[in-house]
Amino acid sequence: MTLASPPVPAVPPAPPRLPGPRDEWRPPPGRAVSGTAIMILAATLIGFLAWIGAGSRLYYDRAQHDAYADFRVALASAVAPTGPTNPYNAARLLTPGTSVAVLRIPELRLRAVVFEGTSGQVLRKGPGHLRDTPLPGQPGTSVIFGRQAAYGGPFAGLGSLNEGDQLTVMTGQGTSTYQVLDVRRAGDPLPPAVQPGQGALILVTADGTPFDPTGVLRIDATLVSRPFPAPTMVVSPASLSPGENILGTDPLAWVPLVLWGQCLLAAAAAAGWLWQRWGKWQTWIVAVPVVGFFAICVANEVALLLPNLT
Repeated sequence: MTLASPPVPAVPPAPPRLPGPRDEWRPPPGRAVSGTAIMILAATLIGFLAWIGAGSRLYYDRAQHDAYADFRVALASAVAPTGPTNPYNAARLLTPGTSVAVLRIPELRLRAVVFEGTSGQVLRKGPGHLRDTPLPGQPGTSVIFGRQAAYGGPFAGLGSLNEGDQLTVMTGQGTSTYQVLDVRRAGDPLPPAVQPGQGALILVTADGTPFDPTGVLRIDATLVSRPFPAPTMVVSPASLSPGENILGTDPLAWVPLVLWGQCLLAAAAAAGWLWQRWGKWQTWIVAVPVVGFFAICVANEVALLLPNLT
């Protein structure tokens, strides 16, 4: 005779577990990747708008402030450039970005340091002198480029100048005065030819909607003060890079753009990983400054790919 096994007591079901602080909902991996991609695009766009709208202006103001202080010292020390070559070594050309003049246009309330060269890199700091033309104040036609909108847009108001308005340019040789002849756009008649021993100045910027140029705006001015002696020109149009011509772009900006873009991609991917493992608010606090910094760096290089007069 076998004894019956005692009945096994029923195990009561476990009570439902209440959600705790670690049970925050996390998106599936596919959605996280999409969110990371959207974050990259949004950060880049916001960074570009922030840089063009405010950051580039701050960059321009700081560059002008420092350049004006340094150029005053060069003038006082009589070592400011008076031609296309280095004052300390006549066998070497001026380095692009060297301060060569101070342009004043009273009607526009503009005082801007002019730099040697007209590439997008140089025009970030202010107006630039076209290297194959004489310096302002010397015989011949001097040409100065300036941006219409980005990086302070120093030449934004050129179209409001009128015939007879005067402007001055101070170089290492002294101050020269010019008188505006006309505002010239594509199809307008050319100004009279410059006579031997006389001087002229052309200010060049983009025409049309800011950041979407439809043409080129030129201000023709004639030298009304006594011209200064001019050294021999050693820079020819063939010496200029494509980025120094009218509406040229800076192809070298692609290299840092790719590098900063990779940093932005890595930062956004890290933010997506932290979101999954760490939490939302912790990720936002850490990731927003980092992603924002790389986005502004990318935006700065993208701006150099715009035409140099915008």
